[in-house]
Amino acid sequence: MTSLAAALGRTPQGPGPGTTSDAFPIPTPVLAIEEAEGEEDEGEEPAEIHLCMLWNSGYLGIAYYDTSDSTIYFMPDAPDHETLKLLQRVLDEIKPLSIVTSAKQEENMTRFLGKLASQEHAESKRPEIVLFPSVDFGLEISKQRILSASYSFIPDTMTATEKILFLSSIIPFDCLLTVRTLGGLLKFLGRRRIGVELEDSNVSVPILGFKKFVLTHLVSIDQDTYSVLQIFKSESHPSVYKVATGLKEGLSLFGILNRCRCKWGEKLLRLWFTRPTLDLRELNSRLDVIQFFLLPQNLDMAQMLHRLLSHIKNVPLILKRMKLSHTKVSDWQVLYKTVYSALGLRDACRSLPQSIQLFRNIAQEFSDDLHHIASLIGKVVDFEGSLAENRFTVLPNIDPEIDEKKRRLMGLPSFLTEVARKELDILDSRIPSCSVIYIPLIGFLLSIPRLPSMVEASDFEIEGLDFMFLSEEKLHYRSARTKELDALLGDLHCEIRDQETLLMYQLQCQVLARAAVLTRVLDLASRLDVLLALASAARDYGYSRPQYSPRLLGVRIQRGRHPLMELCARTFVPNSAECGGDKGRVKVITGPNSSGKSIYLKQVGLITFMALVGSFVPAEEAEIGTVDAIFTRIHSCESISLGLSTFMIDLNQVAKAVNNATEKSLVLIDEFGKGTNTVDGLALLAAVLRHWLALGPTCPQIFVATNFLSLVQLQLLPQGPFIEYLTMETCDDGDDLVFFYQICKGVANASHASHTAAQAGIPDNLIARGKEISDLIRSGKPIKPVKDSQKENQMKNCQALVDKFLKLDLEDPGLDLDAFMSQEVLPAASSIL
Repeated sequence: MTSLAAALGRTPQGPGPGTTSDAFPIPTPVLAIEEAEGEEDEGEEPAEIHLCMLWNSGYLGIAYYDTSDSTIYFMPDAPDHETLKLLQRVLDEIKPLSIVTSAKQEENMTRFLGKLASQEHAESKRPEIVLFPSVDFGLEISKQRILSASYSFIPDTMTATEKILFLSSIIPFDCLLTVRTLGGLLKFLGRRRIGVELEDSNVSVPILGFKKFVLTHLVSIDQDTYSVLQIFKSESHPSVYKVATGLKEGLSLFGILNRCRCKWGEKLLRLWFTRPTLDLRELNSRLDVIQFFLLPQNLDMAQMLHRLLSHIKNVPLILKRMKLSHTKVSDWQVLYKTVYSALGLRDACRSLPQSIQLFRNIAQEFSDDLHHIASLIGKVVDFEGSLAENRFTVLPNIDPEIDEKKRRLMGLPSFLTEVARKELDILDSRIPSCSVIYIPLIGFLLSIPRLPSMVEASDFEIEGLDFMFLSEEKLHYRSARTKELDALLGDLHCEIRDQETLLMYQLQCQVLARAAVLTRVLDLASRLDVLLALASAARDYGYSRPQYSPRLLGVRIQRGRHPLMELCARTFVPNSAECGGDKGRVKVITGPNSSGKSIYLKQVGLITFMALVGSFVPAEEAEIGTVDAIFTRIHSCESISLGLSTFMIDLNQVAKAVNNATEKSLVLIDEFGKGTNTVDGLALLAAVLRHWLALGPTCPQIFVATNFLSLVQLQLLPQGPFIEYLTMETCDDGDDLVFFYQICKGVANASHASHTAAQAGIPDNLIARGKEISDLIRSGKPIKPVKDSQKENQMKNCQALVDKFLKLDLEDPGLDLDAFMSQEVLPAASSIL
């Protein structure tokens, strides 16, 4: 972590002028606000936008205040690249007057703001960069600021608890970075008093609402939707060695489609999943590559490319180590394999149709710099020797001086043996043997065994020799000949290491000078890896290419399948779906329990999502219109930490859809209203649907599954072209109910709850009683308690008591009448009563 104050040359509390940066030459998208804004009146002062942002661990949190409508806009935590391209796109679009952030940030954010503060922008006034201490962005203090602030859109009659519940339906408190940026923005607004500078201190900055914003072409999907559709599903790792270090992907859409061979491909696939898009050019370019690899004649090529991609490794980490001179032997091996694999990808893509943009980019942008890097590494690095010595070594014939020193070092053993023989000739005859050894950084030494007479340190002194040290009963000395060897040969080991280190540094400079092409290799290779993975899944699972219709609002799916359920079930019945236009915007689906309503809803959502990430889909045909968001209310994501009831969580999910869904949004609702009183739940569901139906042509595309048959029987919904009733087809086979799992037009006549209860193992007498009560309620008749079984038991007990009296012999002299009454009569009588 580095201090932005030090990097920008100013104190945290005293922000200086900054500038916007155009260092990222990428297309600037239009920023789409999910609710329409009113037009500005003429003569109104120009709007000011004050933005707060935080970046942490690959995720970006953004919130800004717009003085034109006194509204705070926020973007839920979104993944961003280390170059902060998403942040740059947001800044290019909204052009903030002030940028508020923490004084302590990661290095890439420090560099980004440094460029922002040092460069001029030709078209707009440069923003002011405001740095607050990191403590002002704490999670708990930010929550307190949000909950304690004064908002004009919240009635004063609301209690503190009601206010918290209301705000929780608007602000995603599970997005931690978003909460922290909102807290920091409120701190800034209170300190600067934006718009109320001349007012009394008790007048707060007006905040008229909170709204979520997304970038154009990005489809809005919240975390609840990702969870209930099982797009991602994290599970604890089964290995005891990894359970504490991270999670693994469970049965999920990402799990079955992730066949990437390199880590960066997997990372890019996850990024695509978190950013579904409506950019038809981008989507079709992805589908073109997938369709090419699905052709039977291209299967071998796909497998060969997949093998090459498995050698594409973490190049940025290697380049970072090179800059810090921390390169390992394994790094050179990995880089060598990566570069040669990239060359193989380039040669392969040059033989593929250049009409496909990805192949053309790989063929052109994998330049000869890659061959130069690979050639240098292959000609210089001695991989076998490097592994043996655990350090960087060079091949022969690279540097004559190094080769000469290595030859001299290799000839040392025999030469030192000869020197030792000559030394022994002039030593005391009591010394039986000696040897000359070489120790790096110390030099050449004469080593002799310790004699029994050598007890004290003074006994180690030998005339003509300089005592150095004692080690393992060996005495080490310097002699005239060893000193001559030091002067003649020097410290060969260190000299060789120094020279090889210099060569490694020069090689690193050559590689770093061509780092741009390596970064581009990673981008294009990861994209190819993702598309090959999607093509492999499409081939194995029988997916088809979706079509996109910008003029269509809604989706049309022919014989669609649930991508996860079809892998788990023995047989799966495909179903079609069509909404939008004259086919009805609101689909009300009824049917027995376990008939497949929930699977149908998820199936529609997953097929739409897969099409919006550029994947083939599990359907015979799929036509996807303009879908700007997917909202769901299917499962209740319960959590003790939220402090909310299950029904309140359901209401929050529906509130998101009611407040944010447009005519381009897809809304999936399953069994809403069952968490409370039946009448109240039915009324809420009917009210929500009537609200949407009243919107007419601007009604979202809605699929609703419910067991509230009274919704239809009591005619709680208006009739019209925008509503259509569907049901899951079933058939009565005697006492059994047969499910066809097929969607058809119509309304279910019963929920068949008794059939489901029987499957669950509830006793028959309870099921029969339940049916009886249900029929009485429908007919409006009173419900009487069941006493028949009790009367039958009483009659049996009475008969048994009478039989005991009839068998009693009153003339028996041994009869103990008191004992008979206490042991036989009284227990039987108490059971009867």
